[in-house]
Amino acid sequence: MKDRSVSRRNLLGTMTMGSLAAVAGVALPWSRSAVAENAPHWSYEGPEGAANWGHLSPEFSVCGSGHRQSPIDLASAGLDVAPDLGLGWQPFDAMVENNGHTLQVAAAAKTDSALMLGGQKYAFLQFHFHHPSEHALGGGRWPLEVHMVHKGEAGDLAVTGILFRPGRENDVLGRILAVAPIGKGKVAIPRAIDMNRFLPSSRATYRYAGSLTTPPCSEIVSWVVFRDPVEAAIGQIETFARMFPMNARPLQQDFQRGIALDLF
Repeated sequence: MKDRSVSRRNLLGTMTMGSLAAVAGVALPWSRSAVAENAPHWSYEGPEGAANWGHLSPEFSVCGSGHRQSPIDLASAGLDVAPDLGLGWQPFDAMVENNGHTLQVAAAAKTDSALMLGGQKYAFLQFHFHHPSEHALGGGRWPLEVHMVHKGEAGDLAVTGILFRPGRENDVLGRILAVAPIGKGKVAIPRAIDMNRFLPSSRATYRYAGSLTTPPCSEIVSWVVFRDPVEAAIGQIETFARMFPMNARPLQQDFQRGIALDLF
């Protein structure tokens, strides 16, 4: 990735849009096993950027032709009751990896962390971050988004998205950033990670059927995006932004997909 400085003014501008959207009240980097080791290189910008993913390989073709692609703007959501969501997240010893696209955190050993969605169990795989947020509301993006990725027995995925706005320091994010490799690599995170500490106080969520936000863009994801953002210090967000100045896929067409806003 090119070494580029991060403008605090630009970063604050992104934060302002996300904060205003939050006040209104209203990518999935995949494991190496999911894509062949000889899969084409991709990036977020340039000739191998998001606009060309669908042409880089036949395996990536749905990136350019799919009708359930992610991320999307959530502004058209309508109030509805969505499938029951149960979070069974347990603290676990973790590793953080800089894979060149993001910081990805996974359990160092087997974990029982999982979620239940509509009566189906999805085992936790990993979580990772995007700057700026991939999902938007009325065109406004937040400065950071974390995706918790879970896999069902049938191979489909359930991914929870949590948005960040500038505010108080986030303890869990801070511990990840304190040890994260600047370049590609993987290290252990001191003390167990508890994903529950990322959660906002409200359990209101947006729900929709979508895809991975990185190649191969498979349309196998049930998205659960928490409506209310949580806080992270501007310095923490800047630290991530210096490592990954832009690792968010552009918004995709919703093709009149139903987007539910479940308040309960």
